[in-house]
Amino acid sequence: MNRWKIVALAMLVLGLNGCGYNKMQAQDEQVKASWSEVVNQYQRRADLIPNLVNTVKAYAEHEKDVFIQVTEARARVGSIQATPALLNDPQAFDKFQRAQGELSGALSRLLAVSENYPQLKADANFRDLQSQLEGTENRITVARNRYIKAVQEYNVTVRSFPSNLTALAFGYAVKPNFMVANEQAISSPPIVDFESSASKPAAAESKQ
Repeated sequence: MNRWKIVALAMLVLGLNGCGYNKMQAQDEQVKASWSEVVNQYQRRADLIPNLVNTVKAYAEHEKDVFIQVTEARARVGSIQATPALLNDPQAFDKFQRAQGELSGALSRLLAVSENYPQLKADANFRDLQSQLEGTENRITVARNRYIKAVQEYNVTVRSFPSNLTALAFGYAVKPNFMVANEQAISSPPIVDFESSASKPAAAESKQ
């Protein structure tokens, strides 16, 4: 009797392996690991923001709108629970991506402010923070690309026959992925023309 149980168990294991179950499990774990790295790098960026804002404030106190935009965008990012459960909710994932894109845009505007303040650009602390931010952005790109690849491989398995039948039976669904074009559009900062801004007061004085 025990022999037949062992044979039945062996056949079950072989069946699960043949229908893609084990592959799906491994790919799902890879997606989660890749996602954790994405979240870690985004958190690294968020941790840099308070010091960056305070450094810029020291030289450009009247740029309040930019500071408010960055602070509010960071708060929206922090309000989202970026757990692995989010990967099974396309709407929540889209909200996360949009929030990160808005923060990228706000940071771009904050860095653009430095172009109008030579002393700020020369500040050693600002240069160090800017360098750290650039390095973090590069790490975010690498982590996102790994996540994109992991999700693509997982989704192919979930959609392909006969593993799609296994996915249906065990509740494995396709996972949302980053849409690079959309995030680039969200994060594109507005054109900042300091020369035009500087000329407006002079033009107003000449009219008086």
